[in-house]
Amino acid sequence: MRFSTFVESVVKIKHLELTGASSHAKMSPPYRLELLKQTKSKAKNAKVAGVLALFYPNAKNETCLALILRKSYKGVHSAQVGFPGGKYEEEDYDLEITALRETKEEIGVLESKVEILKKLSLLYIPPSNFMVHPYFGISRETPNFIKQEEEVEDILEVTLQDFLKSESVIQTKVPTSYGVEVEVPSFYLNEHIVWGATAMVLGEIKDLLKQLL
Repeated sequence: MRFSTFVESVVKIKHLELTGASSHAKMSPPYRLELLKQTKSKAKNAKVAGVLALFYPNAKNETCLALILRKSYKGVHSAQVGFPGGKYEEEDYDLEITALRETKEEIGVLESKVEILKKLSLLYIPPSNFMVHPYFGISRETPNFIKQEEEVEDILEVTLQDFLKSESVIQTKVPTSYGVEVEVPSFYLNEHIVWGATAMVLGEIKDLLKQLL
């Protein structure tokens, strides 16, 4: 879809009701509910983070979504696909500022180039004890991406067409931080498996966009 056409419709997203619970459930790992019960007290003191789902026009004026492939490291989200974003810092005015600041740091998109259209549903991530605040935003021009070499292995430019097609949602077995493999709903985007919290947020985004496009 041409970005100009996308923008005409997507600006109305601010008027839609969030679909978090139902959308998240469709893309949730099968053990999540039990894990939430086990970590209920821990979640009260969760760290907070802001992430950004950034849509923009590529060089062909096709609508794309920016995701990142994280570096391999000693952590629960090692080598996983996610949104640009990160932990709230004391100097951040709010979580929207956190998402914008971290996006600039990780993929080089200036805060002034991003227009936030909607705050999406909160999502708790038990393995890392983070409460994630996702934001939906657009850049009206093609970004000049600059990868943060320390944390980002690659920047994935996913076309809207690939994201929205039904074939992008699959079932696949993945290793977990608990040492076992489980079959989970996931997205297959740009030859990468996207699952867990990122897939759950993407599920809400997809459900919202289906109401508009």
